[in-house]
Amino acid sequence: MNAIWLLRDCREELILLRELRQYRVARCLISAASIWLCLSAPFVTSAVEIDAADPTARKREEMVREQIADRGVTNITVLAAMRRVPRHEFVPASWRNAAYSDRPLPIGSGQTISQPYIVGLMTELLELKAGDKVLEVGTGSGYQAAILAEITTNVYTIEIVQPLYEEARKRLSKRKFESERVRHGDGYYGLAERAPFDAIIVTAAADHIPPPLLKQLKPGGRMVLPIGPVHTTQRLVLVEKDDGGKVRTKSVLPVQFVPLTGGPQTGESRP
Repeated sequence: MNAIWLLRDCREELILLRELRQYRVARCLISAASIWLCLSAPFVTSAVEIDAADPTARKREEMVREQIADRGVTNITVLAAMRRVPRHEFVPASWRNAAYSDRPLPIGSGQTISQPYIVGLMTELLELKAGDKVLEVGTGSGYQAAILAEITTNVYTIEIVQPLYEEARKRLSKRKFESERVRHGDGYYGLAERAPFDAIIVTAAADHIPPPLLKQLKPGGRMVLPIGPVHTTQRLVLVEKDDGGKVRTKSVLPVQFVPLTGGPQTGESRP
């Protein structure tokens, strides 16, 4: 009987010793984790401090999160591009304080830089991949072209207003955008010598889809543009051309853009 009790006592002591050993191991692991957190804390803090020290980076992050991502733009490549491009560098100095506001801004010559959300949405609708050839009609300040160039370097942009073209070319050259890719001319007729394009984006409103642009869109390509009357609500339209050349359009949402200038003049027939 005494032997049985002795055996039971020994077993209980072994269990207690095992539990104590596990407890000590757990304590060691917790201590090691605490030490790692203490050592790494300065590095985490400094990363936050670097971002906080750049007010425009913080504003860009807020712009992307609150104005674009929260409204349904989810393409991570597009969101990353919009975080990288400093929007305030593409607006006149007198409007720089409002560069990250949720609205379009005047850039001179009766033209505007689009609202950040619209820039993000139109870019996402193109479904760009690296290497895709893109045509932008209506360079404006150059901001949309800079966003596109963050996704694919094969971008061409055309602007009909001479002063805007000159300013945009200067801005884009600072971002290593080849000057040959920034053109002055009538974007209604596209850029036939560089066609076909995987994607076309038009940043001014017409009352129809310009036939030259449709012709220059590659089978399997996508075009996004505002369509509707001037100085009133238009429709943002996605145009898709399938591999057989059949065209399909889809209305995305109501928008209001400045009018597309150029194209056939009064009395001329459309091409």
